[in-house]
Amino acid sequence: MKNILKIFLIAIISFMVSCREEDDKTILTNTSAGSLTVNKTSITLDETIADQAALAFTYTNPGFSPNVSVANTVEFAVPGTNFSPVASQTISMDEKTFSLTHLQLNTILTTLNVAPNVVKPIEIRLKSSVNTTTAYYSNIITVNITGYTPNPDLIYPKINVPGGYAGAAGYADWNPANAPNLFSPTKDDKYKGFIYVTNPNSEYKFTINQDWAGDKGDDGTLTGKLVETGEQNIKAAVKGTYYINVNWAQNTYSSVLANFGVIGDATPTGWNSDTDFVYSPTTKTYVINSIALNNTGVFKFRANDDWIIKFQPESGDETLVSGTAVKSFLSSEGTVTGDPAYKVSQAGNYKIELDLHNSAYYKLTVTKL
Repeated sequence: MKNILKIFLIAIISFMVSCREEDDKTILTNTSAGSLTVNKTSITLDETIADQAALAFTYTNPGFSPNVSVANTVEFAVPGTNFSPVASQTISMDEKTFSLTHLQLNTILTTLNVAPNVVKPIEIRLKSSVNTTTAYYSNIITVNITGYTPNPDLIYPKINVPGGYAGAAGYADWNPANAPNLFSPTKDDKYKGFIYVTNPNSEYKFTINQDWAGDKGDDGTLTGKLVETGEQNIKAAVKGTYYINVNWAQNTYSSVLANFGVIGDATPTGWNSDTDFVYSPTTKTYVINSIALNNTGVFKFRANDDWIIKFQPESGDETLVSGTAVKSFLSSEGTVTGDPAYKVSQAGNYKIELDLHNSAYYKLTVTKL
């Protein structure tokens, strides 16, 4: 009997505690919706003013009783997708106004896979999150936006390679602000690219932000290790083109000679020998001013008369259009699928130009003379 009484008392106490906990819970009521307005209904983005404001927005937060804080983001999507996929921009809860630059909006279009140079309506809304699972949305506004093809020189991180070789390559000697750059296509502190050296034993270092602050050089062991204090200049032992990789965070680098030529059964010497490129300091590109190409064979671009380093096309760019630049891919960087080659649709004499100044966008142009 005593046990039954104990169980009964425990049940009553548990019920009372449960009721008190229910009474202590606060019910959040959404008293008003958030709102979003914009100062323009259409905009053509312009890379020449990439850092300037393109659109200005005004917003109000949703209202709640009791009042709570929210985390705000602005969401962008193509109409008809129900905001999937979505591009987001975090904004403050308290500012009530914000603007987005031409570059920010163009990056948003890229995230949404919107083609450049075409007018595209974009839906925009304010998302106010109370927690990780509960969010409230404003009205949807639509802006017609025309994007641009971004200049890879502006959107990829880079470091600089100042040195005594740079003046002869079309830049300025020992000037971080006017030197060849190594870019990070993956934006992960890993930089790569090419420099051209005219004189043997030319020296260089690595800098960032086009300034000498924080410059790095060899640690003196010549084993590919970088240091910021007590560093030594790096030497390019012989004349030619160098392919350089730098891990800025881990303080390592490598440098290999990579002199390029064209080879293939579309060229006058077939697969037996290469026709070499000549570096032009005026255009900062590698050029073959005239070469006869037939339209029955193919050709490739390789370094050092070997196949370890070679440039190859995407499948859609195997047949080149005269005068039209295409992105080219370096096989040693793991960006090539299979073993594709280039070809031309018309036989004749051609000028070939390789632009290697930016490893995020190696560019090839073949022009019929």
